[in-house]
Amino acid sequence: MTFLILVSLLWAFSFGLIKTHLGGLDASLVTLIRLTLSLLLFLPFLVRHRPSWRQAVRFAGIGAVQYGLMYLCYLRAYAYLEGHQVALFTVFTPIYVAAIHDVARRRWTGVYLCAAAFAVAGGAVIVYGGGDLSGAAVGFGLMQLSNLCFAFGQVAYRDSMQRAPALRHPQVFGCMYAGAVAVAAVPVLVSCGWQEVSISGVQWAVLLYLGVLPSGVGFFLWNLGAGRVNAGSLAVMNNVKIPLAVMASLLVFHERPRLPWLLLGVLLMGAGLVISEVRSRRGDSPRL
Repeated sequence: MTFLILVSLLWAFSFGLIKTHLGGLDASLVTLIRLTLSLLLFLPFLVRHRPSWRQAVRFAGIGAVQYGLMYLCYLRAYAYLEGHQVALFTVFTPIYVAAIHDVARRRWTGVYLCAAAFAVAGGAVIVYGGGDLSGAAVGFGLMQLSNLCFAFGQVAYRDSMQRAPALRHPQVFGCMYAGAVAVAAVPVLVSCGWQEVSISGVQWAVLLYLGVLPSGVGFFLWNLGAGRVNAGSLAVMNNVKIPLAVMASLLVFHERPRLPWLLLGVLLMGAGLVISEVRSRRGDSPRL
């Protein structure tokens, strides 16, 4: 549980930092720098303990989706949303995890559709309360793509590690970040806009923090902690970062939401989570 709490605190301040200090930088470039720093952190483990080529390719593919595509969508959403909105819209991920788990096993539970409907309604209320409907709607859509990528990666990672118990987490993370960096590099190389980008010292410090701690150490400790708690505790911890991130964005980074709309949206999304959690406790859906 200690690992999960520590990671939640690390992630809570990421939303406000990105919105406040990295808003002027290209999202693809930020993604590439952040993931490259994470890769460098785990590269020594990958060099010392190499998996088979088949395993390396498999986990690189998972990382390309879970971290590469996820971060490209996630960081792009900041151009349309406030930090606290981005944090709130990650609430859909546990629902997607459960739904993907069921679909992968060729079954479908209508309860998740109901839970998703409540969550989407809550997101729509928050978007409506933000004023700029067209821009916020684009950001909301990007966050759903990001959530789907992250949920898919969690299920695929869990299933792959169960099939290969001899693998070590550090070497696997090296493969995943290699795949993520490869995906993130494509839009940066195609646009060539990075050659004219000027990054300040403060922005480099924020990028270093995000790449090494929340992305690198954070995801690694989360996987370790997830294996040491029961499903109920893990389900709760999956969303602990959300109220922490919202409070950080409002109190530390001084964002000003329309509170009535924000509270109504949070209540609707919370209803969706309760529905999903009740179904999860009755079945065997994972909460990773």
